[in-house]
Amino acid sequence: MSKLTNKLTKMAADQLLGRKIIDVQYMSSEEAEEYGWYKRPVMFQLDDYTWVYPSMDDEGNNGGSLFSTSEYKGIPTNEKEEWVLPVLRVGD
Repeated sequence: MSKLTNKLTKMAADQLLGRKIIDVQYMSSEEAEEYGWYKRPVMFQLDDYTWVYPSMDDEGNNGGSLFSTSEYKGIPTNEKEEWVLPVLRVGD
């Protein structure tokens, strides 16, 4: 892995590993509009009260979808089916 990949992986691990998800909800239309977005992503709250939500890009230009996979590098990780949590439009 590159130095940048290692650095960002460590940063993500420091923020997420060992945390517990304590709440899940879709972003409200009002919150999305405050960001200037027209899409409302699913959000989850961690046990340190941080809210985490997907964005369509690094600049935060709109809400994004959250995907799962049941395999990693071609190796099955569990028997659950893959899923997608889509974004909703403001007003939906």
